[in-house]
Amino acid sequence: MFKGFKDFILRGNVIELAIAVVIGSAFTALVTAFTNNIINPVIAAAGGMNADGLGFKIWENNPATMVNIGAVLTALVTFVITAAVVYFIFVAPMNKINSLVKDRLSTEEPEEEPLPADTALLAEIRDLLKDAAAARNAGQASDLDPDFDSDRTR
Repeated sequence: MFKGFKDFILRGNVIELAIAVVIGSAFTALVTAFTNNIINPVIAAAGGMNADGLGFKIWENNPATMVNIGAVLTALVTFVITAAVVYFIFVAPMNKINSLVKDRLSTEEPEEEPLPADTALLAEIRDLLKDAAAARNAGQASDLDPDFDSDRTR
């Protein structure tokens, strides 16, 4: 268990995670500023002249009963913008890079095309001639070798 943690720490993933947290925090601040200063005024304008924006109070005298639909819409817009940016800037390019690397590193050899009939026949004749020559050479070697017992081979 500790060995896995040690490998995780030493492999560099901690640095990558720290960078991701910092970039995520900075990006969250950017999206929050965008929604607070651009999206919220548009939502408030759609809600009418009421200072509460797009929302209502369940009990008019109690501000704690405010149902703020504008805040929910703002959070939804923030989520959609963040998810779109993360996907199109980080996920899609990394998937493309991974598929390119996988294609280049694949060790699959292309399938060999079958030999034409005449070439296959010539290769078979060549192999038969090679085998016959090897057999003849083995027979000559037995005649030259005094320790060779020809009765044993038959």
